[in-house]
Amino acid sequence: MSESSPLFVASDIHGHYDALTEALRGRGLVDHEAKWTGGDARLWILGDLFDRGEQGVAVVRLLRRLAGQAAAEGGHVDTLIGNHEVLVLGSRRFGDVAFTDVDGMDRQFLHWWVLNGGFEEELGDLTDDEVRWLETRRVLHVVDRSLLVHSDSESYLAYGRSEEAVNSAVRRILASDEPEEWWQLFRELTRRHEFLGEEGPARVRGMLRSFGGDELIHGHSTIPDTTELEPGQVTQARRYCDGLVLNVDGGVYQGGKCLVVRLN
Repeated sequence: MSESSPLFVASDIHGHYDALTEALRGRGLVDHEAKWTGGDARLWILGDLFDRGEQGVAVVRLLRRLAGQAAAEGGHVDTLIGNHEVLVLGSRRFGDVAFTDVDGMDRQFLHWWVLNGGFEEELGDLTDDEVRWLETRRVLHVVDRSLLVHSDSESYLAYGRSEEAVNSAVRRILASDEPEEWWQLFRELTRRHEFLGEEGPARVRGMLRSFGGDELIHGHSTIPDTTELEPGQVTQARRYCDGLVLNVDGGVYQGGKCLVVRLN
C-alpha cells in the first residue's frame, strides 16, 4: 500500500448490503460474487454498518472477508466505529440493564437501540469474534492527508489530542463494563452539524491541527438532511466549510445512493 494506491471511502451503510455491494461493483472494487477486485486499493467505511436496514451482520462479514482478500493483493479494507456500532455493541453487552447517565436520566441500551432502528435478531447473529473485531476498530484515522471520522462533530477532542490517544481511549471504554462511559461515548458520537455555519472552519482547523490531515471526511449527517436535495437527487459527495470538509453520506436509508467516493 502506498499513497499512490486508490483510496475510497463510504459511510452509513445501515444494513443495506445490496446497495453497498452494487456501489463497490460500480467502482471496480468487487465482482458479481462480492469478491475483492480492487488490487492494492484502500477502502474505508466511516461507521454505522447497522440499523434501519436488516443486514448489518452481513455487512460486517462482507467487510471482514474483503479485508482478507484485499490484504492478499496489497490493498486494505477497514471500518471506523460510528454511533450505531456503540449502540449495537452496548445492547449486546448490557441489554436492558438500567443505569443513570451524567444528566441523571435513566437509560437502557437495548431500549435506545431498538428506538434507533435496531433489529434484535442481529444481536444473536453476531459472533463473539465479530464483536471483538468491532470493539477494536478505530473511531478516527488519518490516511494520506485526509482525516476520516464518522460524525460531523469536534466531539473526538474530548478523548484526546492525537489519533493514537483518541483510539486508545475509546478501546478502553469498549473493553470496560461501565455502561455510563459507553453511553457518554454514544452521545458524543451522535453530535452533528458542528461544521455548518460561521464557526465551522475554525472547528475543523482545530481538529486538523490535533489529528493531522488537510481535509476532514465524514458521514453521519446525510447530504439530504443538510441541503435542499431530495435523497434521489444526491449523486456525489458534498464539499463545504471553506472546502475543508467532505460529506460522503448519501442517505441510503432515506432512499438515497450508497456513495463510494474516491479521495485521491
